[in-house]
Amino acid sequence: MVPPITLALPKGRILKEALPLLARIGIVPEADFTDENSRKLTFATSRPDVQVIRVRSFDVATFVAFGAAQLGIAGNDVLMEFDFSEIYAPVDLDIGHCRLSVAQPADLDPDLSRLSHVRVATKYPGLTRRHFAARGIQAEVIKLNGAMELAPLVGLATRIVDLVSTGKTLAENGLKEVEVIAPVTSRLIANRAAFKTDARIVPIIDAMRSLTEMNDAAAA
Repeated sequence: MVPPITLALPKGRILKEALPLLARIGIVPEADFTDENSRKLTFATSRPDVQVIRVRSFDVATFVAFGAAQLGIAGNDVLMEFDFSEIYAPVDLDIGHCRLSVAQPADLDPDLSRLSHVRVATKYPGLTRRHFAARGIQAEVIKLNGAMELAPLVGLATRIVDLVSTGKTLAENGLKEVEVIAPVTSRLIANRAAFKTDARIVPIIDAMRSLTEMNDAAAA
């Protein structure tokens, strides 16, 4: 028996936006998939040839890149950080809208071009170094996985690079967004080898692409 395709989905806000899209192309995870207390690791779906796993957003790209999952949904922030050549990202799902930005205490000079060196806290060390290097600024990067806004408040770093949606959390902590590195949306991603060898992959990608094109047309 041919094993089912594994689709890696990220926990959190993106998952809530992704599930209705998947349902519209006939992929509905079993009921306990959304139960955060469930100890199950893999979940069946309404399609016998597709199973889903629920992992951290950063791990989706790793599972897909190494072929443990043939498909996944990941933000382009994750794709920019890891730059896996094994990943093909054919469809922008137009969900998970936010931006990756540089933020700092409101009383600091917002003109980053004056800097030659900066200490930055972020969970995107590679992307952050590349961004500042392109501007001729040496970045000392401190990797954090959460509580990013705390770093400037306790003197760990003068600036942060993080995802920003409304900016409310930044403002509540005395921080100001000073530069947008990139807009962020979530993409349907595929393992390149699986895309070439598994005939079941392309119809799923095509269905999702058609769905997003229909949504774009309706919004126009």
